[in-house]
Amino acid sequence: MTLLLKQIFAFLRLLNSDTGTEQLAAGLTMGLFLGFSPFLSLQTLLFLFVLFFFRIQIGAAFLGAFFFKFVAFLADPLADILGRIVLEAEALRSLWVTLYNMPIIPMTRFNNSIVMGSFLAALVLCVPTYFAFKSLILKYRATVVARIKETKIWKAITATKFYNWYISYDKLYGAQ
Repeated sequence: MTLLLKQIFAFLRLLNSDTGTEQLAAGLTMGLFLGFSPFLSLQTLLFLFVLFFFRIQIGAAFLGAFFFKFVAFLADPLADILGRIVLEAEALRSLWVTLYNMPIIPMTRFNNSIVMGSFLAALVLCVPTYFAFKSLILKYRATVVARIKETKIWKAITATKFYNWYISYDKLYGAQ
């Protein structure tokens, strides 16, 4: 639980900073894949491996997965239709038979129409989602963070010794 809270706080800190726009957008986009894939499946493990291997903000990915799990639930009827179209295509039948007869591939449950449709929807939406999140993060920083920093309350907080101590501590030891 503390690891999750730590990642969410790191996400909020990075969201309000001037750096890491690509990491946040990639994390939220990875949350799209995590949210649209089944919880206990091979593709979830693959996405988690990618998440830990590359410089992607983990808190953003988990937050995005939480949000997109609800979106995926609402989009299941459409994913079922899309998955059926792809799985029942006569031209792809030999591909599906070959993949099903491989040792590990059936663990992805690709032969389930909702799983296939959700994966294809996430695959199609990943690039526009990345650029949309990147744009939204930049707009958030330009408007909301700038307005908060101009308020009297924020100026009063930054004038305290505790805040100055926190800033010096954060510079020395960093947000770990």
